[in-house]
Amino acid sequence: MPLHRIFYPPGTFSEQDKEALAANITKLYVSRGLPAFYVVVLFLPVEEQNYFVGGKKTSKFVRIIVQHIARQFPSNKHADKFITIYEDILAPFIKDRGLDWEVHFELVDRNYWRENGLEVPLPNTIAEKEWIRLNKAVPYDEQDNVLG
Repeated sequence: MPLHRIFYPPGTFSEQDKEALAANITKLYVSRGLPAFYVVVLFLPVEEQNYFVGGKKTSKFVRIIVQHIARQFPSNKHADKFITIYEDILAPFIKDRGLDWEVHFELVDRNYWRENGLEVPLPNTIAEKEWIRLNKAVPYDEQDNVLG
């Protein structure tokens, strides 16, 4: 599951902005073979009196923390390419509006991840393809946890 936590000053994003940004982030992952339901985007407003950068209050900074569990980057080159694409998705909502931002990705061991109490199928397996088709976690036979 890629979990995106977007910390922002209130008023930075409209409801339409949030929906569009979440949809664009989801499309990025779906285009790389993940089920849409794996993608979680949380918009977390932080009031200016609680938002400090460099020890000073700010109303022009967006902080994004992304946790990757379903897939890992095979190399730094792949990570750089993905982050560039990700930042291109963010640009109309953040950079183009004159805001400052910071993004970082955390890679989490998939062995500690469950969906609705189910062990998550391995990438590109028959079971994962069924999860993609249904767009939800469903029980599967271990024999379907093979490349398909």
